[in-house]
Amino acid sequence: MRAVTAVMKRELYNYFATPTAYVVILAFLVMAGVFTFYLGHFFDKAQADLSAFFQYLPWLYLFFLPAVAMGLWAPERQLGTLELLMTLPLGIRATVLGKFFAAWLLSAIALLMTFPLVVTVNYLGEPDNGVIIGAYIGSLLLASVYLAIGGAMSAITRNPVIAFILTLVVCFIFMASGVPVVLDSVAMLPQTVQDFVAGMSLLTHFDAISRGVLDLRDISYFVVVSGFWLFVTQWLVQRHKTA
Repeated sequence: MRAVTAVMKRELYNYFATPTAYVVILAFLVMAGVFTFYLGHFFDKAQADLSAFFQYLPWLYLFFLPAVAMGLWAPERQLGTLELLMTLPLGIRATVLGKFFAAWLLSAIALLMTFPLVVTVNYLGEPDNGVIIGAYIGSLLLASVYLAIGGAMSAITRNPVIAFILTLVVCFIFMASGVPVVLDSVAMLPQTVQDFVAGMSLLTHFDAISRGVLDLRDISYFVVVSGFWLFVTQWLVQRHKTA
């Protein structure tokens, strides 16, 4: 854990030493406000909840988190610093986890800065804050999957832009697997396959948690999928190290 913490601190410093973190956080907050108050019709709904915010959050993540994740490994390979990084007495697993937790913490900071929405909804009405807390927990779990996928895609290529596009595509596939259009397209397949496709949907599991239902199956889904992609990232980095 000491090695993981060291890598995480290094990555966080790099985020805030450049405009990257500030631009991503500012853009995220601006778009969150636009989606919540304009597209989500927060005031017109006259409901004391944050459904107008959380229903669009997965789609905001789809563009902002790949922008964070694309810089996890691709620049290291592009600049030739991956070999230098691997010579440090840290271990590949600690390095992968440290970079992942740094990106995750950055997303958590951006999410935490939407707290004025919570203050606003409590000022205007009497919301179920337990549901809101559950939705924030679900948002962090959702972010972990996006960033784990992004880390793997960033480890595939030397080009951060390609890493961004690959992350966006893979995350979109995971999201769209629960959309009715996709489910209708596999309606001819066996029920087991249909259930598997529906069960892989990020939206399905996130929607359940955002309604305040902290089901162990949904939490396990996010943990397992994140763990799988972190393992893939470690394998890819190990492969580049020995190549």
